Amino acid sequence: MKTLTAREAAGLIPVRPADGHKGTFGHLLVLAGSRGMTGAARLVCEGAYRTGTGLVTLGIPEQLSDAVAPALLETMHIPLPGAEPGVFSANALTPAIEAVKARSALVIGPGMGQSSETSRFVQGMLQACNRPAVVDADALNIVGEGAADTGARMAPRILTPHPGEMARLTGQSVTEIQGDREGVAQRFAREWDVTLVLKGHRTVIAAKDGRGAVNPTGDTALAKGGTGDVLSGIIGGLAAQGCDPFDAARLAVYLHGLAGALAAAELSARAVMARDILAALPRAWKQLETEDIP
Repeated sequence: MKTLTAREAAGLIPVRPADGHKGTFGHLLVLAGSRGMTGAARLVCEGAYRTGTGLVTLGIPEQLSDAVAPALLETMHIPLPGAEPGVFSANALTPAIEAVKARSALVIGPGMGQSSETSRFVQGMLQACNRPAVVDADALNIVGEGAADTGARMAPRILTPHPGEMARLTGQSVTEIQGDREGVAQRFAREWDVTLVLKGHRTVIAAKDGRGAVNPTGDTALAKGGTGDVLSGIIGGLAAQGCDPFDAARLAVYLHGLAGALAAAELSARAVMARDILAALPRAWKQLETEDIP
C-alpha cells in the first residue's frame, strides 16, 4: 500500500466553478449529538463548511436544538423527535429519511450515544439512506454490536473507526489490528463493500475495490477529543460535493493531518484542540491549493 503524496492529494481537490453558488457545492445532512455531547455535532458541521460545502443541515434531538442553534450560525437545523435523556428517538426515523432524500450526503454518529432508541434509529437510517454516508463514532459502535449493516446498500458508505472501534467491528483485538493495519483495512473494505478509514498513526484508507493508501500527515496534535468529528465533517463535505468516496477519504485525511501539523507548529502539539484544527484548515487548504508541490 503506497503512501499518499501532497501532489496526489492536491489532484483530488474538487473544482469550484467561477459561476458556482451554494447549491453547486452540495448539501450535507449531519445526524449527531445527544445531551452532553452537542459539541460533536458542532465540530462536524464546521468541518464541513471549512471544506467548501455549500449548505449544511443538522438533525438533532428536539430537546437540544435551541441550545445548539446559537453556536452554529451558518447551519440549518431540523429538530427531530427525541427520547429522554436527550437522545435520538426511533420516531425520528421517518423525518430523517425524508430529510436525507433532499441532501447530497450524510454524516451519522458523532456524539449520538448508544441507547436502544438511538440504535433503532441508526439501523433504520443505514438501511434506508440513498445518499453517500459517513458512519462514525457511536454509529460505528452500533454497527459493531450487530444492530445495523452498512454493506451492499443503495449508496456508498465511508466508515471511520479508530482501532478500538475497529476491534468491535471485526471481533479482533486491538493488538491484532495494530499489527496488520493495512491488511485488516483492505479485507474489511472488500468484504463489507465500503470505504474504510482506519484512524491512528499513519491512517490507512482502503477502498472496496482493493485500492489503498497510507496517510503521512498529522502528529499527536490530533490525539484529542473532537478531532475525529472534524474529520468526519471534512469527509462528508467532500462527499456532498460529489467526490468519489475513496478520493474524499484520502483528501480529507491528508488535509486534516496537515491542519493538525500547522496548528501544532504554531501552538505545540500538546496545546492543540479540535477547534484549532478547524482554525488551521484554511491555511491547509491554501497550502495544498497554491504551493509548488514537489
